[in-house]
Amino acid sequence: QVQLVESGGGLVQAGDSLTLSCVASGFTFRTTVMGWFRQAPGKEREFVAAISWPSGWTTHYADSVKGRFTISRDNAKNTVHLQMNSLQPEDTAVYYCAAARGRPAGTARTDFDSWGQGTQVTVSS
Repeated sequence: QVQLVESGGGLVQAGDSLTLSCVASGFTFRTTVMGWFRQAPGKEREFVAAISWPSGWTTHYADSVKGRFTISRDNAKNTVHLQMNSLQPEDTAVYYCAAARGRPAGTARTDFDSWGQGTQVTVSS
């Protein structure tokens, strides 16, 4: 079955960096658009970044993370990464890996049909 397993979350200070990783299985990773979303307490789950296939040369970012976050993929390892720099307290959230199997690239939650369990990122001021 489809599995998305995130790792790399943690507690950091403002200005620090973190890299999240998501290992995928159960589907053809190299032909699937992959994305990251986040959900802060009391807020809706929101789009963070997405990356196309197969080479990943097309990426999309939420305005709030442009210039600070970078999404990348390693098709040989069925893994997608989210490099997060200059983290701020407002980046605190549970971060979810998502897959859009058989669908074109999008930024809406409904564009993705498979989700990981999430990893907590907490940024202290």
